[in-house]
Amino acid sequence: VQLQASGGGLMQAGGSLRLSCAASGSIFSINYMGWYRLVPGKQRDLVADITTGGSTKYADSVKGRFTISRDFAKNMVYLQMNNLKPEDTAVYYCNAVGRTTSNFAMFNNWGQGTQVTVSS
Repeated sequence: VQLQASGGGLMQAGGSLRLSCAASGSIFSINYMGWYRLVPGKQRDLVADITTGGSTKYADSVKGRFTISRDFAKNMVYLQMNNLKPEDTAVYYCNAVGRTTSNFAMFNNWGQGTQVTVSS
């Protein structure tokens, strides 16, 4: 199972970006998808996640500004980021947990990361 993230870039503070992540391969089901971000010198932190049931969770720092959503049919997850702040600058990674079609083996995979830079 592979995850391909896209949509990062350079944006001024107050602007918006939309990240996308597509999961492909021998996927039977995806139970969980999430976005994390990594700043140099710090650990990778959860930004937002969403379960199959539609439950979402957000980091306090992005509540009210970011929205996570999923397209179940396309095995995709999105992160709409509004009112961006310089402190949102990071490499953003998508994560997916589920089961493959190969004996229903579990997978827990990460995308390659996409850089988001917000200038003040």
